[in-house]
Amino acid sequence: MSADRERPDSAGNSESRPAQSSQELEEERRKIRRFQWMMEMVLAVIAQSPKLTIDEAAEMVAETERVALSMFPEKELAYRIIYKPRLQRVMRERYRIQ
Repeated sequence: MSADRERPDSAGNSESRPAQSSQELEEERRKIRRFQWMMEMVLAVIAQSPKLTIDEAAEMVAETERVALSMFPEKELAYRIIYKPRLQRVMRERYRIQ
């Protein structure tokens, strides 16, 4: 099997990218699971910690974005579409901000 295969991108166009090995795919899945777990923990802490200040929560949100973009640097748009609104919603609900 060749390392270079044509794979369609999100628009359906073919582009030449190296195929991922099964180890690389498994590592990618592991990173995704780790990130999802982290997000759930951050959301839970912000929503449920009675002594957490708004500044501490905001720092957690900022750190979550830094970690996300360091783990998945090419996925900034996905983070901003999927995860940032969830964090903003829990901040609004918890601290009654607009």
